[in-house]
Amino acid sequence: MDVLGSRIVIVAFDGWNDAGEAASGALAALRATSEYDLVHTVDPELYFDYQYTRPSTQLDTEGRRRLKWPEATLWRPRDAGDGPEFWLLTGVEPARTWQSFAAEFIDVALRDDVSGFIMLGAMLADVPHSRPISIFAASQNEQAREELGLEKSLYEGPVGILSVIEHYAESAGIPTATLWASVPHYVANATPSPKVTLALLDRLEELTGVSVPRDALRTEAAAWEASIDAAAADDEEMTEYIRQLERTRDTWDSPEASGDAIAQEFEKYLRRRGDGPGDHKR
Repeated sequence: MDVLGSRIVIVAFDGWNDAGEAASGALAALRATSEYDLVHTVDPELYFDYQYTRPSTQLDTEGRRRLKWPEATLWRPRDAGDGPEFWLLTGVEPARTWQSFAAEFIDVALRDDVSGFIMLGAMLADVPHSRPISIFAASQNEQAREELGLEKSLYEGPVGILSVIEHYAESAGIPTATLWASVPHYVANATPSPKVTLALLDRLEELTGVSVPRDALRTEAAAWEASIDAAAADDEEMTEYIRQLERTRDTWDSPEASGDAIAQEFEKYLRRRGDGPGDHKR
């Protein structure tokens, strides 16, 4: 873990990068584990299109109406424990001026001695819900790939805000890693996707050694899978399609399978969509 250091920003955004709300769900689960203090928030006027991401209205405890604007915020843990600290960067993917948006957070990271970034994303893919969730773990940082056993993505095409922040962090000398989860595309409407969120947190723990309590999430994941099983049982065509996906996945997982299978699926998905992971939420 030395390459990512002791102060790691975990990043996830609603929208394009967040199929099944899996990545944002992982940040929410992390946020629920301890107390966090606000480090930085952006001015929404600079980065959001309100016709696309509208403000919402809420009533406070005294019944007064308040407006809640789209946001992107960086949080730090109130109490530092043993091992690496997880800082959290989350919010809505911005609609404009992405370079300034990324630079603003990287400036804060440099000011506060952030030592690494881990991006969490989720994409729709041709994978079965009944098998372990595939996680594509990659880095553009050679040292991180060597120390953590990560892949190097060879994808070329449209990207989301995660890739922009990753680029600016690496350019500033802050090493990064990225975890992309594959969400079964036929359950796109079954959100949130706790089994996918759980897989991201499992892989995050493997990568960092930081344990995250997630017993409740395991229960939710089992219920999610059971609900999809029940729906498929009443649909013969869906049942057969899932069986085909299971056979394909079992072939990937066999000893003879190529180690590049998940990476190939990731890049095939992006090229097929032409616009990227999580676009179903637009």
